[in-house]
Amino acid sequence: MERAKCILAIDQGTTNSKALLVSRAGQVLATASRPAGIAFPQPGWVEQDGLELWRSVAGAVDDCLAQAEGAEIVAIGVSNQRESALVWDRRTGLAAGPCITWQCRRTAPFCTSLAGTPAEVLVRSRSGLTIDPLFSASKIRWLLDHFGDTDRRAKAGELCAGTVDSWILWNLTGGASWATDASNASRTQLLNLERVAWDLELLATFGIPAAVLPEVRSSSEIFGLSVECGRLPAGIPVASLIGDSHAALFGHAAFAPGTVKATYGTGSSLMTRVERPIPSAHGLSTTIAWAEGGRASYALEGNITNTGAAVEWLAELFSLDDGAAGAAQLAASVDDSAGVYLVPAFAGLGAPHWDSGARGVICGLTRGTTLAHLSKATVDSIAYQVRDVFEALRQDSGAPLTELMTDGGASRNDRLMQFQADILGCPVVRSSSTDLSAIGAAWLAGLAVGFWRSHEELVALPHPTDRFEPAMPAAMREDLIAGWQNALAKARSGCAPGGGHGAN
Repeated sequence: MERAKCILAIDQGTTNSKALLVSRAGQVLATASRPAGIAFPQPGWVEQDGLELWRSVAGAVDDCLAQAEGAEIVAIGVSNQRESALVWDRRTGLAAGPCITWQCRRTAPFCTSLAGTPAEVLVRSRSGLTIDPLFSASKIRWLLDHFGDTDRRAKAGELCAGTVDSWILWNLTGGASWATDASNASRTQLLNLERVAWDLELLATFGIPAAVLPEVRSSSEIFGLSVECGRLPAGIPVASLIGDSHAALFGHAAFAPGTVKATYGTGSSLMTRVERPIPSAHGLSTTIAWAEGGRASYALEGNITNTGAAVEWLAELFSLDDGAAGAAQLAASVDDSAGVYLVPAFAGLGAPHWDSGARGVICGLTRGTTLAHLSKATVDSIAYQVRDVFEALRQDSGAPLTELMTDGGASRNDRLMQFQADILGCPVVRSSSTDLSAIGAAWLAGLAVGFWRSHEELVALPHPTDRFEPAMPAAMREDLIAGWQNALAKARSGCAPGGGHGAN
C-alpha cells in the first residue's frame, strides 16, 4: 500500500510552535503544538530564548509525526512570527543574547533619535516601513551593541543575524543553509522593496554589517535539506519560508488585489494585495506579500500591537480561572459594554496611529460597571482597532474592499466576528481553518516541489468558511465609533512619562 504523501508545515508563533501534515487534497492529517516561553525582564521589554524556540519547533514536529508514522513527507514549509530577531555564532550555532520579539519596545530611544531626520525619510522610501521598535533593524543593532565583541565579529562574518525563519532553517539543516525569504526580509527596515535586496544605505543607517545578514530568496523554493531530528528524517527539502501574516493571506487564496484579510493573534495584522509598492498616507506599511520564481508580490499592511494580548492582560489582572477564554465568556454575558471603552496602548499604538507615547486608557466607568462590561470593552477593542486599519487600507489601496476575510485564534469568537461585521458595516468571512498560516506555508512548499502545480489548483481545494453579515443600525454604529475615537484621543493625550506623543 502506497504511503500517503504530504507536506510538513511548521508555524512558529509568539506563544507556541505548531506542526501540521497536509495532504494533496488539502486535508490536515495530523497536528501538534508545543508552548514557547516568553519573558518580560523590564517594562516594555519582551524576549524569548532562541534555543527554547527551536526545541518547541522540534518537539511539535516530533509529536506530529508520531501521529502519522506511515506518511511520506515530500517537503517542509515554515511560517513564523515576524520582526523578532536573533544573533548567533556561525561556528557553534549558539545564540548571542535573547530573541528580541516583535512586541519589545527596548529600542524606542534609538528609534526616536532617527525621527525627523533624513534617515526617517530614507527608511520610509526604501523599505516601506515607518521608524518604530516593532521592526527588526533596531533589534539587531541592540544585540550587536550589548553582547561582548559582537560588532567586530559581525563585520568579520563570524556571526549570523536574522529573523525567526532563518533561525529555524539554520537548525533544520544543521547549519548548512542560512537564508531568509523576501516577506520576512521586507519587515526588517533593511530591504530595498524595489530591488528586493539588502540596501547598503539602510544598513549604514542602522550600523549593521552586510556580512551578518542572510541571503534573501523567494518564499517558495528549496532552501536546503533537513538533518535527522527525532522522527524527522534527513534529506527532506525545506521548500518555503514566509512570515505568518503573509502565509495567512496566501492560505486565504488571496492571490490577486481587491481582498483584505485580518489575522487575529497576540497582535493583529490586516493585509491586502496591491500591484506595486504604494506609499501610504494613513500609517500603513508597504511590504512584500511573498515572492515566487524571483518575482515579488506586494501588499499594504497595518499591524496592531495588542489585540489578543489585551484579553490575556485582563484575564491575568483579575486572575480569571479560564484565562482569556474566561474573559471572552464574561464578555458574552452582556449585550454591550455599557459605555465603557478600553484602549490597549500598553506600550504605544501601532497602525494606523504609530504613537509610541500613547498609553492604555479605560473610560466611561460608572458605579454600575461590572467586570463583564470591562471584559466586553476589552474584546470590542479588537474590532475597533481592526476597523481603524481597515479604513486606512481602503483609502490607501483605492479598492472598495467590500468584505473582510478573517483567521487566527480570536476569529473563533462568533460574537466578536458579528461585532466586527457590525462595526465595519460589511460582511466578515471567517476561514474554518484554525491554522491558515501553516496552510499557506504548506502550499508554497508544495508549489516548489510540484506537489501542487498552480494557484488555480490551490483555489480548487476546499475552503470552508463562515459568514457574518452586519446587522447593527447605522446610527448606533456611528455612535459607538465616536465613543472609540474619543477614547483614542484620551490615550494619545500625553499619558506617557514626560508627556507628549511618540515620534511616529
